[in-house]
Amino acid sequence: MHPSPIYRHQDRALLEMLVDEVGFGMLFAQTPDGPRVAHVPFLWTGDGALQFHLARGNALTKHLDGATALAVINGPDGYISPRWYADQTQVPTWNYVAVELEGRVRRMDSDGLLGQITALSDKHEAQVSEGKPWTMDKLPEEKLRAMLSAIVGFELEVQGWRETIKLSQNKSLDERERLAAGLEAEGSPAIAQLMRTLAP
Repeated sequence: MHPSPIYRHQDRALLEMLVDEVGFGMLFAQTPDGPRVAHVPFLWTGDGALQFHLARGNALTKHLDGATALAVINGPDGYISPRWYADQTQVPTWNYVAVELEGRVRRMDSDGLLGQITALSDKHEAQVSEGKPWTMDKLPEEKLRAMLSAIVGFELEVQGWRETIKLSQNKSLDERERLAAGLEAEGSPAIAQLMRTLAP
């Protein structure tokens, strides 16, 4: 994470909302074969745990139970051009939002895995705008069993939070508005909106 304390945000509810809202990220862990990463959908449980599942053949799967791992969730980001500053001697930078969650991982049993993938699909199906939501009961029993046998569920108990909310907090309000307008014009409205609402 960025070393400057001005890019920290101590509002845990905001960080939890970001993790829940984005719902996808990277899981890193050290293995006997070297460091490995998996790109996975995450399910925030609301009580300090992050659930996910991996293909049984994933390079991380056999090493995660009992291991310490790092999950990274990225929010909006955008390039900041020096031409947007009043002072043209500024340099390029990047504004971004990222949350790291570190913790111990435990393997879930089959009931836990089924509950996880059901909750995950229900959550995202509720966000699809058209048609009736798809539900797990649409899967024939044998297909569900085959799918469950091909994946492994895990839960990361979050023991440490690290965040970077880098939104040009080191610049004046007028300067931040110019940068936000530049980002918006270049097709990055989400990071521009966060600059207007989260930065002091």
